[in-house]
Amino acid sequence: MSEYILYHNPRCSKSRAALALLEENDINPEIVYYLEKPPTPEELRSLLNKLGLGIRDILRTGEKDYDELDLSDETLSDEIVFDLVCQHPKLIERPIFIHGDKAVIGRPPENVLTLLEN
Repeated sequence: MSEYILYHNPRCSKSRAALALLEENDINPEIVYYLEKPPTPEELRSLLNKLGLGIRDILRTGEKDYDELDLSDETLSDEIVFDLVCQHPKLIERPIFIHGDKAVIGRPPENVLTLLEN
């Protein structure tokens, strides 16, 4: 496994910008195309642990799936939300950059550089 990992969507301008910033700093992360190979619930839990966030903190609330799956319903258990997010990975905020046991969401893209400063 690479020292650097980027959960990347090449169709997303923020994701492309984050990757460009990393490459400008001589970082060539392992690319995870999470839309093609969605994370398992266990992988998602590990990712959230590195981010220091909960599952609802990384949801893209503007996505059509968010409304269709009624994810604004606070009575849905985290287990249900985890399963739905793994089935519909475009709900995951992007990009996510991982370095060691830490991760950040690259919004704005410059956030990825914060893990390089440590």
